[in-house]
Amino acid sequence: MTTCIDLALAMVEDDHGEEVAKAVAKKLVVYHRRTSGQSQFSALLELQPRSDRMQKVLSFARANLHKDLSVEVIADAAHVSPRQLSRLFKIETGQSPAQAVEKLRVDAARSLVDAGELSLAVIARETGFGDTERMRRAFVRTLGQPPQTIRRVARQQAA
Repeated sequence: MTTCIDLALAMVEDDHGEEVAKAVAKKLVVYHRRTSGQSQFSALLELQPRSDRMQKVLSFARANLHKDLSVEVIADAAHVSPRQLSRLFKIETGQSPAQAVEKLRVDAARSLVDAGELSLAVIARETGFGDTERMRRAFVRTLGQPPQTIRRVARQQAA
């Protein structure tokens, strides 16, 4: 099924361009359970690097959100220098590695906040924010709302 979606998106890109294909891809992202009323959001779709190397960097980051993901650590995983990683990342995604990591962390944390099973402090630790205040600032910067508001809305909709 996902191969068919990939093929369809490639055809859309060939016929209508990359921007239209990205818009279609964003529309196709469907979460199993959307409870908070948030718009559909996927950090990986938003970043869309062109090379396999940068795709692997993002996959590495997503799998290790709870760990230190400094530019040095990510560059080592990509087998390039930190300066080269920053340059390539900016060219391919339009963002710095730190901005991308923050978006990946917010995406993962938002899913856990929506689920409502873990405390915000545990979510902050498990997604690499370290503490709830850093997580709150990242949520406001990225989603426009603090995690407490997202959780409250999710609980209201579940009731």
